[in-house]
Amino acid sequence: MNDKPHYADCIVYLLAKAYQHAHAVAKKRLAVFGLTPVQQLVLAALWEEEGVSAGDLGKKVRLDPATLSGLLDRMVEGGWVIKDNDPEDKRLLRIFLTQRARETAPELVRERDKANDEILQNLSLEEKILLKRLLRDVRA
Repeated sequence: MNDKPHYADCIVYLLAKAYQHAHAVAKKRLAVFGLTPVQQLVLAALWEEEGVSAGDLGKKVRLDPATLSGLLDRMVEGGWVIKDNDPEDKRLLRIFLTQRARETAPELVRERDKANDEILQNLSLEEKILLKRLLRDVRA
């Protein structure tokens, strides 16, 4: 009797494989910049709101403090962000973009869009919209 679902129908498996594919496509496109997909996500969040605290940035991109700390250190070393103490509260660390990050933003957005197009190339417009909605619902 085989009443167990096949592993290929398991949502955890399907999401993991979709993530692996999407991550590999984005990683390939960002490699020329020396950035990872998660680092590009941090830059995108900072393009929307620069100077946020490290804690608020972590909440925005859903990264725990330890992961974000190491990531930001590597981004400082790479010349993408600047970490600065808040002048009014020295306990707060504020994150700012470098000139390089600002100037490279249009190229990075183009590469992100190309990665999205490549990942979703086999879907209709309606399927793309539905997938985004479903992923947002699952994430919540």
